[in-house]
Amino acid sequence: MFNSDTLDELTGKISQAIRQSPAKDVERTVKAMLQSGLQRLNLVPREEFEIQAQVLARTREKLEALETKVAEIEARRARASGPKRG
Repeated sequence: MFNSDTLDELTGKISQAIRQSPAKDVERTVKAMLQSGLQRLNLVPREEFEIQAQVLARTREKLEALETKVAEIEARRARASGPKRG
């Protein structure tokens, strides 16, 4: 059977063969094509997405707080003006 040294040697030979073959060029070309295609899609990096999600969450919290304050002010105004007689 294969032992660890044999597998390491085989892996090394395969890696060397790939580095010296056109397969490495194909890999580079495919990577470049993928990067180019992804850039054209205008994708947002995950980090930027997370930052914007946090900003949105804070904005929602502030909006909800403002809505609550407006509702309280409107309720006080309604109580202060009393029932209208027509």
